Amino acid sequence: MPKRILTGKVTSNKSDKTITVLVERKIMHPMYKKFVTKSKKFAAHDSENKYKVGDIVNIRECTPISKHKRFEVI
Repeated sequence: MPKRILTGKVTSNKSDKTITVLVERKIMHPMYKKFVTKSKKFAAHDSENKYKVGDIVNIRECTPISKHKRFEVI
């Protein structure tokens, strides 16, 4: 099964080897037929600590690294 690849903006890099990525997507509201922005934060593994707040990154699904980390930076 292919792994999901998501694109988002880094919102936090305070943890060691972990970044928080905000992924936004637009969905159409079923009743009003307008596009609404939905967002979700993911914890991603950054082994080299090279990404800073505001960077745009691609993250890929992987096996669980810790309790909340299920993504790694490509």
